[in-house]
Amino acid sequence: MNIKLITDRLKKAGSILAMQNAQEKNATLLQVAEALNQQKVSILKANLQDVSAARKKGISESLIDRLTLTEQRIDSIVESLKNVISQTDPIGEETAGWKTPNGLNIRQIRVPLGVVAIIYESRPNVTVDAFSLAYKSGNAILLRGSSSAYNSNKEIVRIIKEALSKTKDGVPDAIELVEVKEHDHSDVDQILTATGMIDVVLPRGGKKLIQNVVTNARIPVIETGSGVCHLYIDKEADLKIACKIAENAKIQRPSVCNAIECIVVHKEIADDFLPMLENTFSGRVKLHADETAHKILKKSILATEQDFGNEYLDYECCIKTVNSIEDAISYINEHNTKHSESIITESRKNARLFQSQIDASCVYVNASTRFTDGGEFGFGAELGISTQKLHARGPMGIKALTTTKYLIDGDGQIR
Repeated sequence: MNIKLITDRLKKAGSILAMQNAQEKNATLLQVAEALNQQKVSILKANLQDVSAARKKGISESLIDRLTLTEQRIDSIVESLKNVISQTDPIGEETAGWKTPNGLNIRQIRVPLGVVAIIYESRPNVTVDAFSLAYKSGNAILLRGSSSAYNSNKEIVRIIKEALSKTKDGVPDAIELVEVKEHDHSDVDQILTATGMIDVVLPRGGKKLIQNVVTNARIPVIETGSGVCHLYIDKEADLKIACKIAENAKIQRPSVCNAIECIVVHKEIADDFLPMLENTFSGRVKLHADETAHKILKKSILATEQDFGNEYLDYECCIKTVNSIEDAISYINEHNTKHSESIITESRKNARLFQSQIDASCVYVNASTRFTDGGEFGFGAELGISTQKLHARGPMGIKALTTTKYLIDGDGQIR
């Protein structure tokens, strides 16, 4: 891969795109949405190649689910793209403005970041989400997906570039896909060391991928975290609501980052709640329980230290019992990945304590962690869930791909 050649092309395209207004970008994105909708068959055909190869390798069905596209999922992808179109264009937005005593007019406005790279695993929907958010915010984007989803990503990018080339104001060079080869990560090293060529890189995937990017990148990183999410069942909880939310947060899609991996239970309600939970899960989830919970549950295995803080991404979950809400907060902060945490409680005092003390990008009260999603937050799509504290945190929509600059107008002032 010639990173210099690729990024030069992206920079030129980004410069053109940055000058376009919302109407021009929206019209182009609408053409892309229509093209994706019209070419579902070719996308599904390419995706079937990836899914078949994954099954032959013995990849778990929960992870294959992340890779799989269906007609309904493509419809959702197209709808997300249309939601991005409906979002307000942030470029040129004046975020602040004032006049200094010496007569200088200072304005702070939003501008694109420039060339954005995203390194991600499976989930071909990310290809469209990342492109649409980058394009709408005036950024060129370099996509580096996984080898397991390469056929799907390649076909999606082909359709996008073709649609861009056919539209009046389209900028087809504003998106590039890295050709990936299995077990070859030399291209990732080139991206991470592309100082002066790439403005920011976002890793989206498992713990190993994220750590590699954060450790080795010489360019700015917006860190997205793996999802070790917890559900805390307080002693003041409505246990029926707790079971309902636990079922949704664990079982609906266990392979995604906003699914829970650990249920923390106050000991005072453990005898009542855990049998209810076991009945709700009805054998669908393997439970790794600490000693207290293991004695109560009929079917569980005794948890080891490795279970606490583990991201299963499957139909498995650990159970931790605690003596107080303070213990729950301490345990969660020690074992989480700063992604999404939830408390089930009828106590307003405990709810506010939990929300104020838990260190995570999203903290829920009486709701499933599955809502940590750009679409659910009204952003249309997302680049990922930022778990860091600088620049962006939580689901990243259009504004996460912008920075600001100051425009200063004078009439001859000198210092």
